[in-house]
Order: sequence, then structure tokens, then C-alpha cells
Amino acid sequence: MKIIDDNLLAQVAAQAKASPRLRKNYNFHESLDEKCHRFLNALEPGTQIPVHHHPTKAETIVLLKGKVRVTTYNDDGEVLESYVISRENGTYGADIPKNVWHGLECLEPSVLLECKEGPFVEHEADGILEIPKQ
Repeated sequence: MKIIDDNLLAQVAAQAKASPRLRKNYNFHESLDEKCHRFLNALEPGTQIPVHHHPTKAETIVLLKGKVRVTTYNDDGEVLESYVISRENGTYGADIPKNVWHGLECLEPSVLLECKEGPFVEHEADGILEIPKQ
């Protein structure tokens, strides 16, 4: 059994802060081929998470620490919904249906628990959405 506690969150957050990408995953699943991926995703402000979708997979995120903005988009890159997820707001996560364009902005150091169907597949060019500059 693995316990999710303050020590684990601090360990993964420190690794995210030290990473050039400013984020770090801590996987509970043992292989990228597993059917269910469960992991912590530690994020620092400034990390770049491109707007993407999973054509055949839903994704659930639950905020354990911090504050993030989750935004969904249509195929033209226009915002459909945008929510700040934080305990202060009484919002704790989001369930994103399959094939929905979405992005995440880290507003303060954060740790998410994420769950989605495996196996892991690298995003192909059509899996990333270029958002028009305003």
C-alpha cells in the first residue's frame, strides 16, 4: 500500500520545482501499458501544458494542494468553460470527457491526483490544439 500524505506531496513538489519542465509525475501504476493510470502530477507556476485531448479516454483530476485553472475549448480554440479549482473556492477537481480539448494553468504550486485509461500514448500532432493569439 502507498500512502498519499504530506511527505509524499512535498517530495513530488520538490522534484517538480527542480525539473526544467516545472512538473513531475509520481505513478502508482507500474507500467505505461496498464489499463488504468493513477498518478500524482505536481505542477509549478510557469509549466507549459499544451491544450490537448484524448480521443478515446476520459480524464479525472482531483486537486490535493494548490490552485489551477482548467479550461475546455472547441475545435477552433475558443474557450467553452474555464474554472479555477481550489479548496478556497470549494472546487476540488474536474472530470473531462473523452475527445474534449482541455488545458490546465498552474496558478500556485499544486499537486493533482489524476486518473485515466491506459496505455500511455504520446500525443500526435493532431492531439495538440494551437490556440489563436488574442
